[in-house]
Amino acid sequence: MKKSIRTGLAAAVLLAGATLMSTSNAVAQGRARVGLKGGLSASSLFYNTQGANDKKQRIGFHAGVFSQIPAGEFFAIQPELLYITKGASANYNVVGFTGNNTFKLNYAELPVLATFKIGEFVEIQAGPYVSYLLNSNLTSNGDFGSGRGAIVRDNFNNVDYGLAGGLNIYFGKAFIGTRYEQGFQRIANSGAAQTLLGNAKNAVGLVSIGYSFN
Repeated sequence: MKKSIRTGLAAAVLLAGATLMSTSNAVAQGRARVGLKGGLSASSLFYNTQGANDKKQRIGFHAGVFSQIPAGEFFAIQPELLYITKGASANYNVVGFTGNNTFKLNYAELPVLATFKIGEFVEIQAGPYVSYLLNSNLTSNGDFGSGRGAIVRDNFNNVDYGLAGGLNIYFGKAFIGTRYEQGFQRIANSGAAQTLLGNAKNAVGLVSIGYSFN
């Protein structure tokens, strides 16, 4: 597992480095779009742990930077570097014991999106993302006890990955956008996280506003 984590991180670093080099070259030639973005995130955890029900989204936020590197008149590659909050809550009912658990997972995320331009103002995007777990915690309230505390990060897969797709609408240099991300990596790998989350995977919807400097 540690070997796969190191491999995933190395790939992410290499991808980020290559992206930054390409962006720098493109900016020097006056072709790239660079900017800031942020907004709301509504995340869910898809899991089938026995006794879990009434699952609710975690409403959080995301913020970061992006660049857009043209590869033709109607096509570009858009890498981003984001801080994003994920997680969810669910009630439990296990052999008569009831309560609620809320999971909070916070990531540094690198999406790399193919961008298809429709006219001058609309973009459709799709592509992969890889993210690294920065921290995690659990808030519990019920028969098994109440309180808030960190779940050991070693109980989670530190690297998550999946696919993202969405739409941007530009108003000059400003834009609004929507996106959906579906994770393919199981979040938990051992300990309390595995017991509570089973085979849960991240899924999140984003609503963003942003500004392009050029």
